[in-house]
Amino acid sequence: MTLRSRVLILVSALAVLAGVAAASVLHASARAGLRDQARPGGPRITSGRLTLTGGGHRVVFRNMAWGPHRDELVSAPATDPSGPRTASGVKCLRFHAASGTGVCLRAVHGPVQDTYRAVILDARLRERAHYDVPGIPSRARVSPSGRFAAWTAFVGGDSYAGTAFSTRAAIVDTRTGRLTPTLEAYRIVRDGRPYRAADVNFWGVTFAADDRTFYATMATRGSTYLVRGDLRARTLTTLHANVECPSLSPDGTRIAYKKRVEGAPEDAPWRLYVLELRTGRETALAEPRSVDDQLVWRDARTLVYALPGDYGADLYTVPADGTGTARRLTGAAVSPAYVG
Repeated sequence: MTLRSRVLILVSALAVLAGVAAASVLHASARAGLRDQARPGGPRITSGRLTLTGGGHRVVFRNMAWGPHRDELVSAPATDPSGPRTASGVKCLRFHAASGTGVCLRAVHGPVQDTYRAVILDARLRERAHYDVPGIPSRARVSPSGRFAAWTAFVGGDSYAGTAFSTRAAIVDTRTGRLTPTLEAYRIVRDGRPYRAADVNFWGVTFAADDRTFYATMATRGSTYLVRGDLRARTLTTLHANVECPSLSPDGTRIAYKKRVEGAPEDAPWRLYVLELRTGRETALAEPRSVDDQLVWRDARTLVYALPGDYGADLYTVPADGTGTARRLTGAAVSPAYVG
């Protein structure tokens, strides 16, 4: 056999092997996609372009369905959140967006352990800035104007906490990049008097439309409080007891939140309420289960939140006035934001 013949045979064999390898990859990819879409009751998901503005009223959230797009931000029509999903390729553990600005809390995988990062996204989900997060991400919010973003993390190592976790809430000005790494730097006023304590914790920031006022939860000495924050004066003032993970209504008059109730199991202690800020009147919502989430206002009348589901979490909705019943909105989803 001549050298030329041997070379031709070798080239032909390599071409066949390359073709087999390519076919195997395509077949595996197709099967992965089918697993993601054909699982009974699972959503249909395709890659595509996702933006935080324009394109009609949509809901963007973290996809929890198993498959190649798990943990990616996906979008679906707000009128049909259980319909087909468009996957962005951007992965987040927690997410929120408003006015074309998003905040994505994500894991950064390292050789020894994971670290966490808060990433500010533009309307096309491109990174504008990022900030280290000192613990496991828990909550995320963007102000209605997109000017400010906030996040909460569970952290360890505080001297007063011993081996337990505490929380750290941060706020950043997305225009200037000025970061307040912890609300513990703010001056606290409780019951009209200055207040200081080593065990103070904050979490669950929610913003008003004036780019100055915000609300959050403060915990100290075994109690929780709704506090009103002032970004300019750098103060926090207590307003109401037993409020966790507040969410301000679009008109700025009501706070939706979870509240610990007497007689509830220790592992399921919360129920959902809405507080009228002017009168202090509380309304229990028609959700009988314990909800550990920061609610999102879909509109002035409807709240959305997550509960455990087969894939990790499902989204539910309930009227904000205490009437009606809770119902499942869509499966395999968490951290919703309404955009468009």
